[in-house]
Amino acid sequence: MSEIDILSFGETMTMLVAEQTGDLAQVRHFEKRIAGADSNVAIGLSRLGFNVAWLSRVGDDSMGRFVTDSLQHEGVDCAHVTVDRARPTGFQFKSLELEGADPVVEYFRRGSAASHLSVNDIVPELLKARHLHATGIPAALSDTCRELSHVLMTQMREAGRSVSFDPNLRPSLWSSQSTMIREVNRLASHAHWVMPGMAEGELLTGFDTPGDIARFYLDLGAEAVVIKLGAEGAYCRTQSMEAFVPGVAVDNVVDTVGAGDGFAVGVISALLENLGLEQATARGNWIGSQVVQSRGDMEGLPSRAALDAAMPATALPGNMPGGDMLRNNSASRRQIA
Repeated sequence: MSEIDILSFGETMTMLVAEQTGDLAQVRHFEKRIAGADSNVAIGLSRLGFNVAWLSRVGDDSMGRFVTDSLQHEGVDCAHVTVDRARPTGFQFKSLELEGADPVVEYFRRGSAASHLSVNDIVPELLKARHLHATGIPAALSDTCRELSHVLMTQMREAGRSVSFDPNLRPSLWSSQSTMIREVNRLASHAHWVMPGMAEGELLTGFDTPGDIARFYLDLGAEAVVIKLGAEGAYCRTQSMEAFVPGVAVDNVVDTVGAGDGFAVGVISALLENLGLEQATARGNWIGSQVVQSRGDMEGLPSRAALDAAMPATALPGNMPGGDMLRNNSASRRQIA
């Protein structure tokens, strides 16, 4: 394996997307795709030219082969995807909706191969990655996945690598809301860059303003917090600055699923390229706007050429973990005393 820029981990499922609207029980024709928030980010970063390694498990079945083949086709390194001969690959059904309405998604993932990921799947080579991206989803799948999440994030941070975290809450996967809040915030405490949505931040912190939510995670140990505000854009904050970055207008919202993953791709890629936090947030807003204009979770993630044509940017010398600097250069920012 060549040098790893980014390590991501979790579950990728086969997704069967309805080709007609209406109750899924009445739909007869589906298109086969893949789905998974963590792997959406891996794909998006791979399309931007990063060498991305994917840590996961799939079943010894056609769906597992489809998942691995699809990720490899996107340039994601699957050398550390284990084929589990005792457990199946998870899958989901997704409805087709009109006018940007949120689709109905039915999951079939309990007892899946990926839910049995554990610390035994970590090999030293993976810990040499420049950056680790994590979400709250693997930790919700099983106790062993939760332990894996904590160990990977802790070891990477202790090794001086940068770590990003998107809560990506899945309440139905947790035993209780209180357990979800406690465990997700524990994971966030290991990250340099935390990226919750506004509603997630309110639930996880008990605060109802972007500034207070960001302060909560800065106090936990984050170096930068970026809060997704939907169509309004996003709010970003460090110990010394804060800014609102406006969203990108979209004429036709086709599918909202995956927009947050696209946002994470923008923020992570820009910070790893030594751009400032506001520039990174703007890139996140733009990539999120591209994703919602395409049917599918990751089909709208842009290539490097498309990104550079839409958002040319100049890298700066970095001084944060991973070689990243939070640059204070926008009229929308405010110094924090």
